[in-house]
Amino acid sequence: MTKPDALLVDVAATVESEQSSQMSLTVVVDGAVITGRLAPESVWRERVAEVLRDSDRLGAFASSFAAPDAGSREHRDAAPTHLHFHVARILQGTLGIPETGGMYRVALEDVSAWTVGDFSYTDG
Repeated sequence: MTKPDALLVDVAATVESEQSSQMSLTVVVDGAVITGRLAPESVWRERVAEVLRDSDRLGAFASSFAAPDAGSREHRDAAPTHLHFHVARILQGTLGIPETGGMYRVALEDVSAWTVGDFSYTDG
């Protein structure tokens, strides 16, 4: 998608402005299906930084994920450019990878299809 869907941009902006992690979403990006909950960028960045800080090998990268000043006027007024998923999975056949959910950052302009809600498989 060369220009992001305005409705999807509005959903992302609402997640950012409300600082809410309750919106479940499923998107298609380059043929991959990603499903999970959206998080505000600052929350997503902090969680990724925590995981990196706890790693002996990757701790040096934690500072790269320091959240931009969410209170700055420039940041508040800017339209979102990415979706920030947490507790998310890439759906592949009957599997969700990873099973426990991961952290994904998806460019809004790369989303070719989307729906509200997340999908999961059950044995049954």
